[in-house]
Amino acid sequence: MDLLRWFRFCWAVDVAWDEATRVEARDFCRWIQVTGKPVRPRGRSKPGARPAAPAAAAVWRAGPGTPNAVTGKPAPARTYAPATVRHCETVLRSFYEFHLEAGTGPMVNPFPLARAGRAHAHHNPMDPYREQRAGLFRPRLVRRLPRRIPEEKFNELFAGLGSHRDRALVAFWISTGARASELLGVICSGVDPGRQLVTVVRKGSRALQQLPASPDAFVWWRLYQEQMFSLVPAGPDDPVWWTLRRPFRQLSYHAARAMFVRANAGLGANWSLHDLRHSASYRMGRDPQMPITDVQAVLGHARLSTTQIYVTPTAEDVIQSVVAHHRRQAAQKASPPLEKAAAGYRPETLDVLFGREPK
Repeated sequence: MDLLRWFRFCWAVDVAWDEATRVEARDFCRWIQVTGKPVRPRGRSKPGARPAAPAAAAVWRAGPGTPNAVTGKPAPARTYAPATVRHCETVLRSFYEFHLEAGTGPMVNPFPLARAGRAHAHHNPMDPYREQRAGLFRPRLVRRLPRRIPEEKFNELFAGLGSHRDRALVAFWISTGARASELLGVICSGVDPGRQLVTVVRKGSRALQQLPASPDAFVWWRLYQEQMFSLVPAGPDDPVWWTLRRPFRQLSYHAARAMFVRANAGLGANWSLHDLRHSASYRMGRDPQMPITDVQAVLGHARLSTTQIYVTPTAEDVIQSVVAHHRRQAAQKASPPLEKAAAGYRPETLDVLFGREPK
């Protein structure tokens, strides 16, 4: 999709992709930040009928970027997100680097790295050094903390699930911290209820890794397994998760996402499947008895700095901590010290009471 946006831009300005310069690259990076996302109509209308308004347009009329009342997450905006723009710039720079090495593209990369200045001029000494420079036309990204699902809201969300399969999936996601696609790709031989382990294929390295899960997740999985007994294949290499309607097919990511969207609709929320991974990370990261290196291994992070963001307290945690502090301060002011309240007692009596040596 990133390449398709760039090719369409080159066609519009009548410039071949192998003749593009930094001028076209700069204009493209500026254009993609201000242009609106295309709206794709959903469904087919009958001949002669008035076309229905796209679902995305209805969301825009409700207020693009407006935070959700339950989750606080903003609705999709009309323009591309800064992360999408940065990803597009990275893809195009790598695309032209490949053709530059192969000798099939322009002599100069239209998407260069930032100009080299004084080494580490504005580097924070507390942050790790990375020997790389950002793209010249790469926009800055505001660092945001991942959002987690509060415990009380998660209980309401879990209660709204309609099948044992959905409950087992959500229980595995919230206890293992696995990505949605990693858990959906589990096969029957990868589930070990005796040791409470589930084997997934990591998204980046494609390596097999065993992840511990909660006992509740295996209970719901066993109920789902009994429900689908003799209806779907259950060989060692067969998938674990299937659709609940005939013809039975392996559960895809889009079907699982639609299931989670329906569960969100009952609460008026807009959490995503990846928020379950964030929630599991926060649960493990905030546990004082669990080392941060173990959390890094379970989540599959390459750098420890990526895992450390889950140690940072959220806004809700800070508010609750400060409110509890004010309550403790008020309780201390309301109850006077024991010695002031017992001013009428003799000093030697108070010395015996508090275990002090008599004066």
